[in-house]
Amino acid sequence: MSNPKEFTVPPVIFPSGGNPGPSGTVQRRPTAPFQPRGNANPIPFMSFEIGAATTSFPAPHFTPTPSSSNFDDEPPLLEELGINTKQIWNKTTSILNPLRVANPNNLHDDADLSGPVLLVMSFGLFQLLAGKIHFGIILGWVTVSALFLYVVFNMLAGRNGTLDLYRCVSLIGYCMLPMVMLSALSLFLPQGGLAISVVAVVFVVWSTRACTSLLVQVARWDEHPGLVAYVCFLIYTLFSLLVVF
Repeated sequence: MSNPKEFTVPPVIFPSGGNPGPSGTVQRRPTAPFQPRGNANPIPFMSFEIGAATTSFPAPHFTPTPSSSNFDDEPPLLEELGINTKQIWNKTTSILNPLRVANPNNLHDDADLSGPVLLVMSFGLFQLLAGKIHFGIILGWVTVSALFLYVVFNMLAGRNGTLDLYRCVSLIGYCMLPMVMLSALSLFLPQGGLAISVVAVVFVVWSTRACTSLLVQVARWDEHPGLVAYVCFLIYTLFSLLVVF
């Protein structure tokens, strides 16, 4: 058999100064990362300790102020939204007396839409209980009726007309209270019969008288109350037709 040949391997010299050990392994000295080569000044390596960081930067301490912890001085939510429940109740109850609707305190001079929206939604809810979905029709008729009453009243009053559209919507909505009561009574009366027709006429006259009296009181113009009453009668007759038929 031939003798094995021996090959001599030159030692590997690394730039960092590591030399192969006696067993053929390379031993390197630990150096800090990101250090420049050559004779440049080394960058000092800084260690980060969690314990030192917690002691160096204390957690902020917040002291609760009396304004953030005490909510007794906060106004009610309805008051912040501009909804005066007492005023809405007084305006609604002023419609309940058909013989004396005009209020000496002039409650309806301050117009709002919270009460009218509540009454209109109640009217639609009773119609829904009767199996009639009329929410869109009711809202559309209220809008058209307010425009119609606004145009007719200001044409009759001329320069003396002080009635705006917002107040028209408010008055028509509050005077919907008899229509809401008619819609509730229609649940116990036969549809399209003589009884519900007679009751509807009574409630239409009630709403007409209430709306006419409030318009004359709010606008402070009473030269042609008959024409104004005729317009209001047409408006509430339309709403009564939704209940009767």
